[in-house]
Amino acid sequence: MTVAETRVRGLAIWKDLKAIQPLKGGVSNASFTVNDASGKFVARVGEDYPFHQVSREREAIATRAAFEAGLSPEVVHIENGLMVVRHIDARTYQEADVRANREACVDMIMRCHRDMGRRIRGQGAIFWVFQILRDYAATLKSAGHARSSEIQRWMRVVDGLEAVQIPMPIIFGHHDLLPSNFMDDGKRLWLIDWEYGAFGTAMFDLANIAAANSFDENLESQMLMQYFGRAPDLATLRAYYAMKVSAALREAMWGMVSELHLNAPGVDYVAYASEYLGRFEDILKNYETRFETL
Repeated sequence: MTVAETRVRGLAIWKDLKAIQPLKGGVSNASFTVNDASGKFVARVGEDYPFHQVSREREAIATRAAFEAGLSPEVVHIENGLMVVRHIDARTYQEADVRANREACVDMIMRCHRDMGRRIRGQGAIFWVFQILRDYAATLKSAGHARSSEIQRWMRVVDGLEAVQIPMPIIFGHHDLLPSNFMDDGKRLWLIDWEYGAFGTAMFDLANIAAANSFDENLESQMLMQYFGRAPDLATLRAYYAMKVSAALREAMWGMVSELHLNAPGVDYVAYASEYLGRFEDILKNYETRFETL
């Protein structure tokens, strides 16, 4: 029995504990389904990860706000490094599901941006992907990572991508819109896992969902029209595509930093980083082809 499972079993909140099962698929947490006499729950155990700028206290604040906003399941218990939420009987999305249900997924993002910020209590946080990428670069260089020789080029690219961003309202975003964070119970959609929830701009969430779920240009056009209520002007479109490049690079560098600091069973961080680095190069090439003459 792992330390994490022992800790979950020992919680005083359970009423006649019946079963506990590990959940597969987590890349930075240990999660379990728990059944007791009162129902079914999901328990997540995870430390603060300063190398990823993850604070479990801020995650708990965001998760509670997400429940109040009707986006996520109810939070029933929180203590240092451990959170228990009510279980939902739902199917976890794959990339194809996000693409097929683009309108509903984007609606969830819009609700998050509209409703979450006013519900955040206690310590807030900001998410600015360009600062995160520079922080990742410093971490990788100091560790002598195998790809350290490529970092200087990536940071030149990052400077250019940041320079074309446009002023936008501050919202509270999710910032981790992988398909596995969308769940469908047959009646409605849920958005889970708020480790990276923070104040920022809408552009990253829009770029993130597109980069992480292989949206083609047609889906992107539909998404942007849905979000902005109109076709975006050239400056907005350029900022979006620049942010999409940044979103793919963030996933790649997240994998590289995780390779140094995390060891989740069955997770190949090197392969994860390689996959997203390939996406980054493809998206960057498309971006440069489209906007290099501007």
